[in-house]
Formats: sequence, C-alpha cells, structure tokens
Amino acid sequence: MSFEDELDAILVKGKEKAAEDILKSVEGAYGEIPYVFQFMQDSPEILITKILHNNAIQRSSSLDARTIELISVAVSAAMRCSHCLKLHIRIASNLGIPDDQIAAAIFLAGNLASASVLATATRHLDEEREVCRVCEIGSGTCEIHEGKTD
Repeated sequence: MSFEDELDAILVKGKEKAAEDILKSVEGAYGEIPYVFQFMQDSPEILITKILHNNAIQRSSSLDARTIELISVAVSAAMRCSHCLKLHIRIASNLGIPDDQIAAAIFLAGNLASASVLATATRHLDEEREVCRVCEIGSGTCEIHEGKTD
C-alpha cells in the first residue's frame, strides 16, 4: 500500500477505525501487538503517525524483512530493551531466521556496545589526563603552570 493509499484509508475510515485496523494488521504481521502499540491505541493520532513513520522507513529501504528483523534484534540487544528484544527474536523466528543467525546479531551488538563503552571511556581518560586539577578548581595557577598562558 502506498503512502497516499494509507492516508486515503485513514481519511475515509476516521482515526479511531483506522487505528483499530492498523492494530489488526500489525497483529497479523507480527503475530501479536507490541506493547507500545497497545499503549498508543487510546491515542489514535499518535499510533497512526508512528505506524505511518515506520511504514515510510520500511518502504524507502532496500532491505528485506529478515535483514530488518536481524537489525532490530541487534539494536534491541545493544539498547538492552528486553521487551523489544523478546518481540524481535519471536518475529525473526517466525520469519524462519535460524537461531544461529539471531545469536550472531546479538553477539555483534554486544561487541559493538562493548567497543562503544571502551572508546568513550578511554577518550575521557585521555582528556582528563591533560586537566590540571589545581588550575581547574582554583582561581590561580599551580606551581607547574605558573606564568604559562594557553
């Protein structure tokens, strides 16, 4: 369905009926309705715009559904969102993605998350080594930096 078709359907049905139909469609595609969408059902305008945004991203992508789910698994793992991770593991499994590929996405995410922690922390450590605590805290200069200007 094109973006224009989606908008036309919303206008014809009205936001409440369109939101209800969207949730049925999501359930048909995922086998369940993700919690965040259930939470949004009482705010149809928010739900509809979220789904339209999701659909626009997927339509503009050249990635297939399996790749999108593996990315979703990896991002959920890296963000440590257990609800998202469980959902995307189930969806990936329903798409026929083998456990070893799902595990590989999780391991890659963990590796990148670990590298991010190390890269950020070591950069801060290097930056802090160059800070003189006496000069930084006091209003004057320390014995080492006395008379020096930046």
